[in-house]
Amino acid sequence: MSVWDDLQGQSAVVDQLRQAAEGDGLTHAWLFTGPPGSGRSNAAKAFAAALNCDQEDVTKRGCGTCAACRTILGETHSDVTFVRTDKVTITIQESRELVAKAGNRPSSGRWRVIVVEDADRMAERTTNVLLKAIEEPTPRTIWMLCAPSPADVLVTIRSRCRPVALRLPPAADVAALLVKRDGVEPALAERAARAAQSHVGIARRLARDPDARERRLETVRFPLGLRGITAAILMAEKLVKIATEEANSSNEERDAAEKAALLATLGAPETGTLPPAMRSQVKQLEDDQKRRAKRSITDSLDRTLTDLLSFYRDVLIIQMGNAVELVNVELRSELDEFAARSSAEATLMRMEAINKARNRITTTNAAPLLAVESMAASLI
Repeated sequence: MSVWDDLQGQSAVVDQLRQAAEGDGLTHAWLFTGPPGSGRSNAAKAFAAALNCDQEDVTKRGCGTCAACRTILGETHSDVTFVRTDKVTITIQESRELVAKAGNRPSSGRWRVIVVEDADRMAERTTNVLLKAIEEPTPRTIWMLCAPSPADVLVTIRSRCRPVALRLPPAADVAALLVKRDGVEPALAERAARAAQSHVGIARRLARDPDARERRLETVRFPLGLRGITAAILMAEKLVKIATEEANSSNEERDAAEKAALLATLGAPETGTLPPAMRSQVKQLEDDQKRRAKRSITDSLDRTLTDLLSFYRDVLIIQMGNAVELVNVELRSELDEFAARSSAEATLMRMEAINKARNRITTTNAAPLLAVESMAASLI
């Protein structure tokens, strides 16, 4: 076992990080970039474990079995902090707390490591709080920032970080990981990896959840029934409903558990009105949960539109001569018929409409339903 085992299809990255963990090219700040599903945060976590591994032999660090490796992989190590947000952005107060924590020397490991998994979700003034800490790092502290691309991080930050560029692994590697790590049946693992377009997290969800596979297939088949504006409006409503239901199903249980845990921690009475001090803390939790719900719905809708995009991606591949494998192989006959009725130029325009809707939903305050309705009308 090794901390690098989950980084399928990333041999160049593993070599780079393994050498740094052994002392060759180690620096105080790193920027992990790659498309969603490429394993940015997993790579950062594995690197943090290798840096603090208990093995004395530097060539064996990252063993995955020592106490340091296990606690870091389990995110319970006292010297390694993981920062991710379920809200729209990381706040400036959270950023200041990170800087303060980075100033402390490690308590048990070789290095204090700060892993910011959502570095692209920081406003400019929030990122500037980190700038001085990264420019003038505390001894024995290493920053690891994760973002989809270098352009998602301020140039003043990325110029001070060593880049680690990940790519989406081949679907075969993702399928092999599902079989080895999660015990998924090989044929199902292959279908899930292909449908997820090599996104490891989504592939795992598709492999384990039959309802998720059914929702995805329903989404991908939508263009086959687009015959007019009424059908487009109905499709838009259904897409938003699918994304909202999927996000809410995971939020409701977690929100209730968080509220119950908070009330238990505060020693709240089982019945009656809460004292004012407790009400304010419960209100703050509920506000945080609302912000998290907004982001989770946005992320879920973006994934749904990505599934829809795979239909037109396959159509374009057929129209261009079948140069690469299709994502939705099970719809081959329908895809062939659809491709024959259209042109590559029209397919590209439809793909652009979907990407425009994704951009509006994830980067602006556009109402999701209006953005998707506009997109659906362009797909007719």
